[in-house]
Amino acid sequence: MNTLQAGAQAPQFTLQNQDGESISLSTLLESNQVLVYFYPKALTPGCTVQAEQLRDHKEQLAQFNTVAVGISPDPVKKLKNFETKKELNFDLLSDEDHAIADAFGVWGLKKFMGKEYDGIHRISFLIGQDGTVKHVFNKFKTKEHHQVVIDYLATQ
Repeated sequence: MNTLQAGAQAPQFTLQNQDGESISLSTLLESNQVLVYFYPKALTPGCTVQAEQLRDHKEQLAQFNTVAVGISPDPVKKLKNFETKKELNFDLLSDEDHAIADAFGVWGLKKFMGKEYDGIHRISFLIGQDGTVKHVFNKFKTKEHHQVVIDYLATQ
């Protein structure tokens, strides 16, 4: 796994959101910097806590000219279910073939309860409006992810 580092150009992408609409990184960057956060699976405990915290702190992120988008290998229908059940207020993007996860270097070998499998590593990237990776967030607890991001933004 070769994860993108700060200073690298972010891979451009267009993926479908929970409503089946095409969302492009380039379009999002026209008016904001973007927190691209990768998460393993919708409606699981850790992913739910992380998404709910970003939902609840959307306005704080906006104060720093930042919008969040979540990317997982879940199909659009499951993302819609996640958005509805948890009243999420940002785009969830479907990367079923994990091509974008591969491009960001977050798809790779994982271990859980003695089993090994390929999957998404929970890593987030702050992408500046110029398309470069400004910061990589890879050490956080799911319930503290939003605060780690906000604390970083406050120092910039």
